[in-house]
Amino acid sequence: MNFSTDGLVIREQKIKEGNKVVTVLTRDRGVIRAFANGTGSIKSSKNTATGLITYSCFDIFLNSKGIYTIDDAHAKDVFMPLRQDVEKMSAAQYFCELIEHLAPRDVNAEEQLRLILNSLYMIANDKRPTELVKCIFELRLMTISGYVPDLVCCRDCRCYEDDNMRFLPESGQIICGSCFEKYTNNTEHIERSFFIGKTLTNAMRHCVYSEFNKLFSFRLSDKSTFSLGNITEYYCTMRIGKEMKTLEFYKMIRNTTDDKG
Repeated sequence: MNFSTDGLVIREQKIKEGNKVVTVLTRDRGVIRAFANGTGSIKSSKNTATGLITYSCFDIFLNSKGIYTIDDAHAKDVFMPLRQDVEKMSAAQYFCELIEHLAPRDVNAEEQLRLILNSLYMIANDKRPTELVKCIFELRLMTISGYVPDLVCCRDCRCYEDDNMRFLPESGQIICGSCFEKYTNNTEHIERSFFIGKTLTNAMRHCVYSEFNKLFSFRLSDKSTFSLGNITEYYCTMRIGKEMKTLEFYKMIRNTTDDKG
C-alpha cells in the first residue's frame, strides 16, 4: 500500500552506506519506523528530507509484513537556526525523544505534530526563550498524552487561588497552603510537592487548558521559568519512569551557557 503524509524526523540511524532507518512522527499514522534507501548523496532530496529534525512530505510504501519504506521525500522545513545553536538543538533533540515515548503509533497524531512543530518554530526564531518553550511543550504534551494534571482548584477545599498553592506531581493535583499544612500534619507519607503560588499556577493552567493558538502567548521572568522547568521536567520524568539522556545533555549545555554568560 502506498500513501503520502507529512512528518517530522525524530530519530535517524545509518545502517549501511547510502541507507538508513528513520523514526518519523507522521500526521496520519503517528510514530512510524521506516527504511530510507539511497540517501547517500548530499544532492539527494531524500537525504535532506530524512535528516534529523526535518519536517518533510513523504511518499511511503507499507508492505504486507507491516514494514514501511520511504519511496520519496521532500523537505518542507529543516529549522536551520536550530542547527547553528547547540542549546536550541539539544532542546529540539529532547523534544524528539520525549515525543517518541509519548506519541501514538498507527493512528492520527495531528495534535502532537502541531505541538512539536510550533515549539521548534518558537525556539528557532527566538519568539520565546528556549527554557519557557520547553516548559510549555512538556506540560502540553503530557496533557494530550493522557497525563492531565488537575489544576482547577485545591484538591481538598476547592479554592481556586492561593498565594501558597503547591503542586503534587504524584497525584497531579494542586493544594492550597492551609490544606497542605493539615495534610503534612496528618499523613505519614507526604508526596513531593512544589511551591507554585499564583504565578506558576496560572502559567501551568495556561499550558494545560488554553486554546492551542494561544498556547505560547504568555511570558515569565527568568526566575519563574527556571522554577516551572524543574516542575514540568520532573512531572514528565516521573510519569514516563525513566531519565531522558537528551534532557541531561540539554541541562548540561544550558548550565554551561549560563556560566559563560
